[in-house]
Amino acid sequence: MIDNFGGVPTLSIMGPRPGEVRAFVQRTLDMTGAALLLLLGSPFLIALTVTIRIFNGPGVIFKQVRCGRYGREFVLYKFRTMVHGADKLQDELLEKNEMTGPVFKIRNDPRVTRLGRLLRRTSLDELPQLFNVLKGDMSLVGPRPPIPSEVEEYSLAHRRRLAVRPGLTGLWQVSGRNEISDFEEWMEMDLQYVDGRNFSKDLRILLKTIPAVLRGRGAS
Repeated sequence: MIDNFGGVPTLSIMGPRPGEVRAFVQRTLDMTGAALLLLLGSPFLIALTVTIRIFNGPGVIFKQVRCGRYGREFVLYKFRTMVHGADKLQDELLEKNEMTGPVFKIRNDPRVTRLGRLLRRTSLDELPQLFNVLKGDMSLVGPRPPIPSEVEEYSLAHRRRLAVRPGLTGLWQVSGRNEISDFEEWMEMDLQYVDGRNFSKDLRILLKTIPAVLRGRGAS
């Protein structure tokens, strides 16, 4: 960049901003971590795919539109844990919703298959989202990606949680997940993460995710 200093042309070299450096490092870590997990876990993923195909029939991967950073929509991948056409049956179960706010969750969802309950309890159904991380739709750590209909009911304050990429795991997951039924408490936890995000916090959340998954705490 050419500047004029006291009538003398000078060449200014602009370095990357701190935020840009952090974003680059974060993306590099996400891609490296996701690629390693997929590589090391590929035999297990193949075995899971075959098992789900045998017990649940065709359609091993469930795809759903979610909202990512800044509300950009993307297709999220999960191992299918529900019967086919589960989305169409949700209206019949609305009165059993255990969450406050624009979120639908029930512990003993009748749409979930027997194998699906095991996959959810162990969080194995989330593993295909490693491909979402590689694509750049998600990060390893961050708020869970909401569906568009939920975002439509967000307040301006709630929309701050969309300032970062959604994550495969996050503060909500290691703090009880479905044991937390208050929508505002959930949002407060996500905003707390967004406002104080740093590498050490991400690392702590990743380390806490392992025992949380092994215990199946709050999963359903």
